[in-house]
Amino acid sequence: MVADRETRRLSFGSVATDYDRYRPPPPPQALDWLIPPGAQAILDLAAGTGVVTRELIGRAARVVAVEPDERMRAVLAASSPEAEVLAGRGEDIPLPAASVDAVVISAAWHWLDPGRAVPEITRVLRPGGRLGVIWISRDMRVPWVAEFNAFARESREADRPADSGRRHREVVFPPGTPLSSPEERSVEFSVPMTKDQLVGLLGTYSGIITLEADRRAEFSRRVRAFLDRQPWDQVDLPLICRCLRSTRLPG
Repeated sequence: MVADRETRRLSFGSVATDYDRYRPPPPPQALDWLIPPGAQAILDLAAGTGVVTRELIGRAARVVAVEPDERMRAVLAASSPEAEVLAGRGEDIPLPAASVDAVVISAAWHWLDPGRAVPEITRVLRPGGRLGVIWISRDMRVPWVAEFNAFARESREADRPADSGRRHREVVFPPGTPLSSPEERSVEFSVPMTKDQLVGLLGTYSGIITLEADRRAEFSRRVRAFLDRQPWDQVDLPLICRCLRSTRLPG
Protein backbone atom coordinates (compact mmCIF):
# COMPACT_ATOMS: atom_id res chain seq x y z
CA MET A 1 0.00 0.00 0.00
CA VAL A 2 1.39 3.39 -1.06
CA ALA A 3 1.03 6.15 1.54
CA ASP A 4 -0.49 9.41 0.33
CA ARG A 5 1.49 12.63 0.38
CA GLU A 6 -0.17 14.01 3.51
CA THR A 7 0.46 10.77 5.42
CA ARG A 8 4.12 10.90 4.43
CA ARG A 9 4.42 14.59 5.27
CA LEU A 10 3.12 13.97 8.78
CA SER A 11 4.95 10.67 9.32
CA PHE A 12 8.16 12.11 10.77
CA GLY A 13 6.65 12.92 14.14
CA SER A 14 6.24 9.19 14.84
CA VAL A 15 10.05 8.85 14.79
CA ALA A 16 10.89 12.31 16.14
CA THR A 17 13.54 11.13 18.62
CA ASP A 18 15.31 9.02 15.98
CA TYR A 19 15.06 11.88 13.47
CA ASP A 20 16.82 14.16 15.92
CA ARG A 21 19.44 11.54 16.74
CA TYR A 22 20.38 10.40 13.24
CA ARG A 23 19.82 13.26 10.78
CA PRO A 24 23.11 15.14 10.19
CA PRO A 25 23.13 18.95 10.43
CA PRO A 26 24.55 21.06 7.60
CA PRO A 27 28.23 22.04 7.83
CA PRO A 28 29.04 25.52 9.19
CA GLN A 29 30.40 26.64 5.79
CA ALA A 30 26.96 26.18 4.27
CA LEU A 31 25.29 28.38 6.87
CA ASP A 32 28.09 30.94 6.54
CA TRP A 33 27.13 31.27 2.87
CA LEU A 34 23.37 31.27 3.41
CA ILE A 35 22.98 33.67 6.35
CA PRO A 36 23.54 37.37 5.52
CA PRO A 37 26.18 39.18 7.60
CA GLY A 38 24.73 41.06 10.54
CA ALA A 39 21.47 39.09 10.64
CA GLN A 40 19.45 39.94 13.75
CA ALA A 41 16.61 37.42 13.31
CA ILE A 42 16.61 34.04 11.56
CA LEU A 43 13.62 31.79 10.86
CA ASP A 44 14.12 28.03 10.59
CA LEU A 45 11.00 27.07 8.63
CA ALA A 46 9.68 23.48 8.77
CA ALA A 47 12.27 23.09 11.49
CA GLY A 48 11.51 19.49 12.43
CA THR A 49 13.29 18.57 15.65
CA GLY A 50 15.74 21.47 15.45
CA VAL A 51 18.67 19.74 13.75
CA VAL A 52 19.37 23.01 11.91
CA THR A 53 17.94 25.29 14.59
CA ARG A 54 20.75 24.29 16.97
CA GLU A 55 23.31 25.30 14.33
CA LEU A 56 21.66 28.72 13.95
CA ILE A 57 21.82 29.57 17.66
CA GLY A 58 24.47 32.24 18.10
CA ARG A 59 24.29 33.41 14.48
CA ALA A 60 21.63 36.00 15.35
CA ALA A 61 20.16 37.50 18.50
CA ARG A 62 16.79 35.93 17.66
CA VAL A 63 16.24 32.45 16.22
CA VAL A 64 12.66 31.36 15.51
CA ALA A 65 11.74 27.77 14.64
CA VAL A 66 8.36 27.09 12.99
CA GLU A 67 7.14 23.48 12.72
CA PRO A 68 3.63 22.07 12.15
CA ASP A 69 4.01 18.70 13.92
CA GLU A 70 3.60 18.92 17.70
CA ARG A 71 5.67 15.75 18.23
CA MET A 72 8.60 17.26 16.35
CA ARG A 73 8.11 20.59 18.17
CA ALA A 74 8.34 18.86 21.55
CA VAL A 75 11.79 17.49 20.72
CA LEU A 76 12.76 20.83 19.17
CA ALA A 77 11.79 22.83 22.26
CA ALA A 78 13.67 20.46 24.55
CA SER A 79 16.84 20.49 22.44
CA SER A 80 16.85 24.20 21.53
CA PRO A 81 15.68 26.20 24.56
CA GLU A 82 17.35 29.35 23.18
CA ALA A 83 15.01 29.39 20.16
CA GLU A 84 11.42 30.61 19.92
CA VAL A 85 9.42 27.54 18.90
CA LEU A 86 6.09 28.20 17.16
CA ALA A 87 3.39 26.10 15.54
CA GLY A 88 2.97 26.94 11.88
CA ARG A 89 3.88 26.00 8.34
CA GLY A 90 5.37 27.52 5.23
CA GLU A 91 1.97 28.46 3.89
CA ASP A 92 0.98 30.20 7.15
CA ILE A 93 3.95 31.66 9.02
CA PRO A 94 3.02 33.10 12.46
CA LEU A 95 5.29 36.15 12.21
CA PRO A 96 4.69 39.77 11.24
CA ALA A 97 5.79 41.22 7.91
CA ALA A 98 9.45 42.13 7.39
CA SER A 99 10.47 40.60 10.72
CA VAL A 100 13.43 38.34 9.83
CA ASP A 101 16.71 38.68 7.95
CA ALA A 102 16.88 35.05 6.82
CA VAL A 103 14.56 32.11 6.25
CA VAL A 104 16.23 28.70 6.20
CA ILE A 105 14.46 25.57 4.91
CA SER A 106 16.29 22.26 5.21
CA ALA A 107 15.07 18.99 3.70
CA ALA A 108 11.52 20.34 3.48
CA TRP A 109 11.12 22.44 0.34
CA HIS A 110 9.37 19.59 -1.49
CA TRP A 111 6.69 19.43 1.21
CA LEU A 112 5.69 23.07 0.66
CA ASP A 113 3.13 24.49 -1.78
CA PRO A 114 5.29 27.16 -3.50
CA GLY A 115 2.26 29.11 -4.68
CA ARG A 116 1.26 29.75 -1.07
CA ALA A 117 4.56 29.41 0.80
CA VAL A 118 6.74 31.70 -1.32
CA PRO A 119 4.48 34.77 -0.78
CA GLU A 120 4.53 34.03 2.96
CA ILE A 121 8.35 33.74 2.95
CA THR A 122 8.74 37.02 1.08
CA ARG A 123 6.24 38.65 3.43
CA VAL A 124 8.27 37.88 6.57
CA LEU A 125 11.65 38.64 4.98
CA ARG A 126 13.05 42.15 5.27
CA PRO A 127 14.29 43.72 2.01
CA GLY A 128 17.84 42.51 1.53
CA GLY A 129 17.10 39.42 3.63
CA ARG A 130 17.82 35.99 2.35
CA LEU A 131 16.02 32.72 1.66
CA GLY A 132 18.30 29.71 2.05
CA VAL A 133 17.29 26.20 0.97
CA ILE A 134 19.33 23.16 2.02
CA TRP A 135 19.45 19.53 0.94
CA ILE A 136 21.89 16.98 2.36
CA SER A 137 22.57 13.83 0.37
CA ARG A 138 24.97 10.93 0.67
CA ASP A 139 27.86 10.97 -1.81
CA MET A 140 27.11 8.12 -4.22
CA ARG A 141 30.53 8.40 -5.87
CA VAL A 142 31.69 6.16 -3.01
CA PRO A 143 30.80 2.55 -3.98
CA TRP A 144 29.44 1.34 -0.64
CA VAL A 145 27.36 4.51 -0.30
CA ALA A 146 25.79 3.89 -3.72
CA GLU A 147 24.78 0.39 -2.56
CA PHE A 148 23.47 1.76 0.74
CA ASN A 149 21.43 4.41 -1.07
CA ALA A 150 19.80 1.75 -3.23
CA PHE A 151 17.93 0.53 -0.15
CA ALA A 152 16.45 3.98 0.47
CA ARG A 153 15.57 4.32 -3.21
CA GLU A 154 13.51 1.10 -3.13
CA SER A 155 10.94 2.47 -0.71
CA ARG A 156 11.14 6.02 -2.01
CA GLU A 157 10.35 5.08 -5.60
CA ALA A 158 7.42 2.95 -4.53
CA ASP A 159 6.09 5.80 -2.42
CA ARG A 160 6.33 8.81 -4.74
CA PRO A 161 4.70 10.03 -7.91
CA ALA A 162 6.77 9.56 -11.05
CA ASP A 163 7.90 13.18 -11.38
CA SER A 164 8.73 13.81 -7.72
CA GLY A 165 12.43 12.97 -8.05
CA ARG A 166 12.79 16.02 -10.26
CA ARG A 167 10.54 18.23 -8.13
CA HIS A 168 12.22 17.08 -4.92
CA ARG A 169 15.14 19.48 -5.43
CA GLU A 170 13.69 22.06 -7.74
CA VAL A 171 13.11 25.61 -6.49
CA VAL A 172 10.71 27.63 -8.63
CA PHE A 173 9.20 30.97 -7.58
CA PRO A 174 5.79 32.14 -8.79
CA PRO A 175 5.93 34.92 -11.43
CA GLY A 176 6.51 38.36 -9.95
CA THR A 177 8.05 37.06 -6.71
CA PRO A 178 10.38 39.73 -5.22
CA LEU A 179 13.32 37.33 -4.88
CA SER A 180 16.53 37.28 -6.86
CA SER A 181 17.39 34.28 -9.04
CA PRO A 182 18.79 31.54 -6.80
CA GLU A 183 22.53 31.08 -6.51
CA GLU A 184 23.81 27.58 -5.79
CA ARG A 185 26.73 26.13 -3.86
CA SER A 186 27.63 22.62 -2.71
CA VAL A 187 29.76 21.77 0.32
CA GLU A 188 31.25 18.31 0.79
CA PHE A 189 31.64 17.05 4.36
CA SER A 190 31.38 13.88 6.40
CA VAL A 191 30.07 12.67 9.74
CA PRO A 192 31.21 9.58 11.66
CA MET A 193 28.50 6.93 11.91
CA THR A 194 28.30 3.40 13.26
CA LYS A 195 26.39 0.62 11.53
CA ASP A 196 23.55 0.99 14.04
CA GLN A 197 23.36 4.72 13.31
CA LEU A 198 23.23 4.09 9.56
CA VAL A 199 20.31 1.68 10.00
CA GLY A 200 18.63 4.30 12.18
CA LEU A 201 19.23 7.04 9.61
CA LEU A 202 17.39 5.17 6.86
CA GLY A 203 14.52 4.65 9.26
CA THR A 204 13.87 8.42 9.38
CA TYR A 205 12.70 8.75 5.76
CA SER A 206 8.99 8.84 4.97
CA GLY A 207 9.11 5.98 2.48
CA ILE A 208 10.39 3.66 5.19
CA ILE A 209 8.41 5.12 8.13
CA THR A 210 5.14 4.49 6.28
CA LEU A 211 5.87 0.86 5.36
CA GLU A 212 3.73 -1.76 7.04
CA ALA A 213 5.46 -3.21 10.12
CA ASP A 214 6.49 -6.51 8.55
CA ARG A 215 7.93 -4.82 5.46
CA ARG A 216 9.76 -2.31 7.63
CA ALA A 217 11.32 -5.11 9.70
CA GLU A 218 12.39 -6.98 6.55
CA PHE A 219 13.85 -3.78 5.13
CA SER A 220 15.89 -3.19 8.31
CA ARG A 221 17.09 -6.78 8.28
CA ARG A 222 18.41 -6.48 4.72
CA VAL A 223 20.10 -3.13 5.42
CA ARG A 224 21.76 -4.59 8.50
CA ALA A 225 22.95 -7.65 6.57
CA PHE A 226 24.53 -5.38 3.95
CA LEU A 227 26.27 -3.29 6.61
CA ASP A 228 27.50 -6.36 8.46
CA ARG A 229 29.43 -7.30 5.32
CA GLN A 230 31.40 -4.03 5.45
CA PRO A 231 34.93 -4.21 6.96
CA TRP A 232 34.37 -1.45 9.53
CA ASP A 233 32.32 -0.79 12.65
CA GLN A 234 32.31 3.00 12.20
CA VAL A 235 32.84 5.01 9.04
CA ASP A 236 32.98 8.65 7.96
CA LEU A 237 29.77 8.95 5.94
CA PRO A 238 30.52 11.24 2.95
CA LEU A 239 27.82 13.86 2.41
CA ILE A 240 27.07 16.70 0.03
CA CYS A 241 25.19 19.77 1.23
CA ARG A 242 23.55 21.53 -1.70
CA CYS A 243 22.49 25.10 -0.91
CA LEU A 244 20.44 27.69 -2.76
CA ARG A 245 20.15 31.28 -1.68
CA SER A 246 18.02 34.13 -2.93
CA THR A 247 17.79 37.75 -1.77
CA ARG A 248 14.54 39.54 -0.95
CA LEU A 249 14.19 42.44 -3.39
CA PRO A 250 12.53 45.76 -2.52
CA GLY A 251 8.83 46.02 -3.23
